[in-house]
Amino acid sequence: MDSDTDRAAAVEAGLAAAGCVVVGTVAGTAELTRAVRESGAEVIVCDLDDPSRDELEGMRALHRDEPRPVVLFAEKAEPEQIEAALAAGVAAYVVEGMAPARVRPVIEVAIRRFRAHQALREELALARQDLEERKLVDRAKALLMQRHRLSEPEAYRRLRRLAMDRGQKLAAVAAEIVGKTKA
Repeated sequence: MDSDTDRAAAVEAGLAAAGCVVVGTVAGTAELTRAVRESGAEVIVCDLDDPSRDELEGMRALHRDEPRPVVLFAEKAEPEQIEAALAAGVAAYVVEGMAPARVRPVIEVAIRRFRAHQALREELALARQDLEERKLVDRAKALLMQRHRLSEPEAYRRLRRLAMDRGQKLAAVAAEIVGKTKA
């Protein structure tokens, strides 16, 4: 992505010299997500003088809707801009031009950083899901303990037995029990 057509051509030549296949070029972030989706690009390379708030917002939308490693070559290196770019999903922020010899290593680092970030996001999502399921099971146990005057281990065993008898996950049975009391 680059709004300067001459610079975009130079970037494309630099990428080709580094052994990359350029599948498309866009002038701005307004069409970036659509272009990435249609082209199937594996890595996004952007060359901007001074990343604006709108351009960074476009990258944030890309990261949300079509997550890919993004390499941003920029002329400015203000700490706030770098921080905003990283928060928008940019995997590598490179200042002061794109030397052909540096392109491949920068892209490789961006890919690895992106994969590590995605793995952490997935791990966090799983941890949050596990926590929510545990809270649900705890609420169901508390309801069973209250309704049937059971101890906590007895309530848990009853939940487990119900889940096994129905061939469902413990959280699904707990959700049903908690859901019945809300109605």
